[in-house]
Amino acid sequence: MADVRGQLRQPKLGEMVAGVIRQRILDGEWRDGELLPNQDAIVAEFGVSRPSIREAMRILEAEGLITVRRGNVGGAVVHRPEARHVAYAIALVLESRGVTLDDVGVAMGQLEATSAGLCAARRDRARKVVPQLRRCNASAKKAIDEPMEFVRYTSEFHSSLVELSGNETMRVLAGSLESLWLVDVNQWAEKVSRSGSFPDRDHRLKNHEQHVQIVEAIADGDVPLAVRLTESHFDPARFHLRPEDAGRRVDASAMHGQGGPASPGLPA
Repeated sequence: MADVRGQLRQPKLGEMVAGVIRQRILDGEWRDGELLPNQDAIVAEFGVSRPSIREAMRILEAEGLITVRRGNVGGAVVHRPEARHVAYAIALVLESRGVTLDDVGVAMGQLEATSAGLCAARRDRARKVVPQLRRCNASAKKAIDEPMEFVRYTSEFHSSLVELSGNETMRVLAGSLESLWLVDVNQWAEKVSRSGSFPDRDHRLKNHEQHVQIVEAIADGDVPLAVRLTESHFDPARFHLRPEDAGRRVDASAMHGQGGPASPGLPA
């Protein structure tokens, strides 16, 4: 057997300290926004040099798990990982590959359809899923003549399909992509609202009726129908103001500084 000892790299002390602190953050030992113990306390606990502690802090800061504040009121502020961090990372990768927003919309439609199917398959859907979706629809119906309010409630419906899927991995993945998608959709909604070309009342009523049909399929536990209705409902082409808009590409900078998941935008 080949001797692999020379190929193995011994972790640096800073990496080892970062690994312990990382795990504590993920385990919830510190709340989001809470300060880590000061450097003296960390040095005393781990028995390593200050340069090793500084290296650990640089690693954790690069991962987005802390922000190091310097000066008299300095310290390391904890940031619990959230879906918005995944969304921004995804946006960077997609932009680097020249991916169009239509491509994102197609993927989002597939993920929402899957989420609707998961909602329909939940045994507790009558208590945990259907009431919330019906509340979204009722609010949207009342706001049918107030376009931007209608946007808010119908967007909440789409977000709820993902949130109520009952699958945590789907919530993170689909929720992250939805954040990216809704940044652009928000911009679209604002443009058409200012220009007076917001979808007319009949279009909004049709949109609402489709949402009602999706909820009834979920209530009946009809997984194939819930998936089919949601998939056919989500059409990214509806967001094109002009033919050239169909080729718009992902712009990660639009998400930078959002401070959280994108605000709900106009659904498909």
